[in-house]
Amino acid sequence: MGGAATLYGAPLDSKQGAIAVAEVIANPEPHKGKTVTLQGHVRKACTRKGCWMELADSLADGKPGCRVTFKDYGFFVPLDSAGATARVQGVVEIDTLSAAAVRHYEEEGAVFVGKKPDGTAPEVRLVATGVELTRSKPAATN
Repeated sequence: MGGAATLYGAPLDSKQGAIAVAEVIANPEPHKGKTVTLQGHVRKACTRKGCWMELADSLADGKPGCRVTFKDYGFFVPLDSAGATARVQGVVEIDTLSAAAVRHYEEEGAVFVGKKPDGTAPEVRLVATGVELTRSKPAATN
């Protein structure tokens, strides 16, 4: 993975094993309202404030991913978090986003695969209490 993890928010409960992001997205109901730990790649992150990120098993677009927000807007991740690996602990929520919310997140770089003709979109998200980000060593520049 790379260097040491940087903690944002509250420390994670190390006793709780990580679940695959794709597993939660494919079958979210058993996890709804429960605290889980997910581990994966930060595929995208809010480039305005760092107020959300998309966590996925793969950095490739088109693979299952879920948006991660931060409990009570209490902390943010760095604007350049995309490409890092992360362990995230929080509560799973299932919701339908309004067309206005979808537009807002799309302006910040989010992609909604299940977007409806009326602009709304279903979403499985994690409201995180803590995030551990690990970045790969930066590539040498010429």
